[in-house]
Amino acid sequence: MSYLREVATAVALLLPFILLYKFWRRNSKHSIVNDSTSEVDAIPDSTNPSGSFPSVEYEVFLSFRGPDTRYQITDILYRFLCRTKIHTFKDDDELRKGEEIKVNLLKAIDQSKIYVPIISRGYADSKWCLMELAEIIRHQDQDPRRIILPIFYMVDPKDVRHQTGHYRKAFQEHATKYDEMTIQSWKDALNKVGTLKGWHVKNNDEYVILTLSLLLFTTVYTCLLTKFHN
Repeated sequence: MSYLREVATAVALLLPFILLYKFWRRNSKHSIVNDSTSEVDAIPDSTNPSGSFPSVEYEVFLSFRGPDTRYQITDILYRFLCRTKIHTFKDDDELRKGEEIKVNLLKAIDQSKIYVPIISRGYADSKWCLMELAEIIRHQDQDPRRIILPIFYMVDPKDVRHQTGHYRKAFQEHATKYDEMTIQSWKDALNKVGTLKGWHVKNNDEYVILTLSLLLFTTVYTCLLTKFHN
């Protein structure tokens, strides 16, 4: 019953924002993005001399570890956001090759307003996730208008913040392959995201994920309306 009460509360909070946001979207030229990779590849380079966001934008950027969350919380959140016409970028760390973050991913990070890192047990196992998170933190440091809304998925935020537990083992492995400066940049990114206010999901119950979807949706709408609507 507590889950149902949380869902009902989230819906009640959400309704006024839906109405306001629909009015805003009727006056915008945005269209929903369903295929993140193909859309970003088509975006030309842009400069940002005025301090404003690039003309082509993503409203939400999802960062996640594929094997941990792809067919669970990440897929549910992505579909929920897209169906409510929130422009969302979703990348898959398992599809990447090489050692550097590709240009299309850097563009997507640069052109996003809100970042949602889904921090799972295996997040720090992936060099791609760590590179991505460090880049997200760098953009947020440069422009405080950008918002990071972390989701700690079946992992203790303290382990993320201090790189303890399984995260300690992950960094012991990384230390054999990467230089100290790179390792420290990843640790600093995890430390910062671990101190941010977000959501701690302790199990994969469908009601919990539904409640989280509504709460995330409400928070994103609120941020878009209050911080980014000119």
